[in-house]
Amino acid sequence: MTQLLVKQIRSGVGGRQNQRDTLRTLGLRKIGDTSIREDRPEVRGMINTVAHLVTVEEVS
Repeated sequence: MTQLLVKQIRSGVGGRQNQRDTLRTLGLRKIGDTSIREDRPEVRGMINTVAHLVTVEEVS
């Protein structure tokens, strides 16, 4: 299955609580952190919630 490389590029400070919680769930704590996740609908939904704070790349 395809994996996604998620990188935090902006801070969650000033965002809504659910956005901060979503960043933590994705394994991102500070700017520049990266996390590799399975390409699943649940993960895609979390990425959509914080799309303005992260970048996503597909990793084979």
